[in-house]
Amino acid sequence: MAVSDLSPHDEPLDRVAQIQEEWRRERPELDPSPQGVIGRLHLVALHLTERLVAVYDEFGLSEGEFDVLATLRRAGAPFERGAGELADHTLVTTGGLTKRVDRLAARGLVERRAEASDARKRLVRLTPEGRNLIDRAIAAHLANERRILDDLGTTDAAALEQILTRWLRVLDQT
Repeated sequence: MAVSDLSPHDEPLDRVAQIQEEWRRERPELDPSPQGVIGRLHLVALHLTERLVAVYDEFGLSEGEFDVLATLRRAGAPFERGAGELADHTLVTTGGLTKRVDRLAARGLVERRAEASDARKRLVRLTPEGRNLIDRAIAAHLANERRILDDLGTTDAAALEQILTRWLRVLDQT
């Protein structure tokens, strides 16, 4: 049974609804209704992270390391990006990226090299071992995401994707 098949009245109050009820009791002049969305989104994010990280762990990767390898793999042959570009695509600082790349390089999954046009610029490239690992990890990751979304149902997943896409646009503009 998909989540959308359940009536809100079929289930006891979830933790967010309990918190809202407590605030209504303690501070009736406040409107805790935003917590219905924000609080649940926060809890969903925590659950998703837990389920996603479990798959990364199967491949000996942290979430950040998976992100770096996946970003390099998506670049296409020769599977490399400049350090600044890599930082932009992974949404981490160059300092944070350096630590991740150091760990991946120590494992033989990526290598650094100077850019031909400017020796001061560094490129990060997947090694064959890194490509093999991320190819296996991304297949498992996408299968995991499919399992997670299957619980929601096709209609609700599509509606949620549209809502989140619109919301991200709004948030990016502010």
